[in-house]
Amino acid sequence: MFVMTIDQRGSRKGIDRVPELLAALEDIPVALPFERSVGDEIQGVLDEPRAVVEAALRALRTGQWYVGVGIGGVDQPLPSSPREGSGAAFILARRAVDRAKKAGERVPLAVEAAVAPERGGHGTAAEAVLVLVGGLVRGRTDAEWRVLDALDRIANRRQVAAAKMLGISPQAVSKAILRSGWQEEQGGRAAAELLLAHADT
Repeated sequence: MFVMTIDQRGSRKGIDRVPELLAALEDIPVALPFERSVGDEIQGVLDEPRAVVEAALRALRTGQWYVGVGIGGVDQPLPSSPREGSGAAFILARRAVDRAKKAGERVPLAVEAAVAPERGGHGTAAEAVLVLVGGLVRGRTDAEWRVLDALDRIANRRQVAAAKMLGISPQAVSKAILRSGWQEEQGGRAAAELLLAHADT
C-alpha cells in the first residue's frame, strides 16, 4: 500500500493551507481519506498508483508542499483514521517527507519503498520520474494552467471548445499545451504509475 505524508512549506511564516489542500484532494480514491495528522501536515492511505501520482502532482502544483510517499505494508485491519495507522508504509512516508524537506530548490518530493529483492529499484525510479514531471507542473504559467484546466472540463479535451470557452484562438491553445509539456506529463504519469505498482508488488 501507499502512505502519503504531505507537509506545508514555510508553515511558521504563512497561513494554514491544510483546508485548501484537503479540498483539492477530496475526490481522489483512497483507502483512508487524507486528513490533518499534526500541525500543517496531512496524511492519507492509498492503494492505487494512479491516485498517488494525482495527489502528488496536485500538491506540487501549488509550490506549497513537501510530498513524501511510503510504499510497504500497512497493519490490518485499517483503522478509521490515518492518525491511528501503523506499519512499514507509515514509517517510510515519514522518512520520505523528511528527505523531501532537504531538496532545496529542487522538486520537494521523495519516495521510500520497503526493500525487497523482487522490487529492485522501482521506488527510486518512481521518485525520479515524479520529480521530473513535478518540475513540469511547477514551472507552468497561470495562462498555461487556464488552458489545461479548461481542457479538463471538456469532453474528449477538444482544443477548439477550450479556445471558445477561454475566448482565445485554437492556435493559442495549441501553443500553451506545447509549452506546458502536457504530453510529456501524460507519459511521465504512466511511467510513474507502472513503477509505483512494481514497487508495491
